[in-house]
Amino acid sequence: MILIADCGSTKTDWCVLDKTKVAKQIFTCGMNAVMLSEEEIQSRIRAELLPDLGVLSERLTHVYFYGAGCISPEVCGNVAGAIKAVLPSVSTVEVYSDLVAAARALCGNEPGIACILGTGSNSCFYDGKDVVDNVSPLGYILGDEGSGAVLGKLFIGDVLKKQMPSELCARFLSEYQLDMYSIIRKVYREPQPNRFLASVTPFMSRNIDVPEVHSLVLGAFRSFFRRNIANYAGYREYPVNFIGSIAYHFRRVLAEAAAAEGCSLGKIVKSPMDGLVKFHSCN
Repeated sequence: MILIADCGSTKTDWCVLDKTKVAKQIFTCGMNAVMLSEEEIQSRIRAELLPDLGVLSERLTHVYFYGAGCISPEVCGNVAGAIKAVLPSVSTVEVYSDLVAAARALCGNEPGIACILGTGSNSCFYDGKDVVDNVSPLGYILGDEGSGAVLGKLFIGDVLKKQMPSELCARFLSEYQLDMYSIIRKVYREPQPNRFLASVTPFMSRNIDVPEVHSLVLGAFRSFFRRNIANYAGYREYPVNFIGSIAYHFRRVLAEAAAAEGCSLGKIVKSPMDGLVKFHSCN
């Protein structure tokens, strides 16, 4: 039996795979491995995963962990060490970034371009086996084009600078119980402002037919293609695939942006787990 983990900052999706059959799926709190010690990771896995795994924990032989923050040998080593300590029956632990998860889930064993559009954004060129090129996302201040955080930043800025219709602005501020001062505090004084900014995207999705909102989202997605995808050699020859909540919920506008930038749009899925199950069932 193998265990696959798709670990984000807010939740972790665990899937026990018995050959090609899903034996159990478990959801626990998320974690960013770069922020935690090996002991802290071990403690979380032991407390949140083991009780639900039960006797299945003794039958596991391989673990494939894909996680936010798993971008260096040190961090990946911490995660692997924590898993081995909690699951002593496991003989093999492999730890990869969430970008590798996206590439394997979206492209399988075929070459293509894999992208993440969620709270943040990222992309890579995948040769069917490895991630061979990556344009650095740079975070929501310097980059992360098309991400939930950047969409929220642009939208809130337009609301406060009266670039959106007045009725829409009033409805947004009322629904989220915000004013200029509370927004400034959340963005500049409170932790994780990127999550706050991304939290307004459901409102944008519900109002995507408002011309100003549609134009903002379309422009942000076209910027993602121009500043990221266009840097990959032969990018127009490969499908551009997407994973993540922003790509999924704004897929109609994403398709418009791809067409406008001369790109071929591939798969758009909300979560990588189904693709990862398929990948590990065949590899």
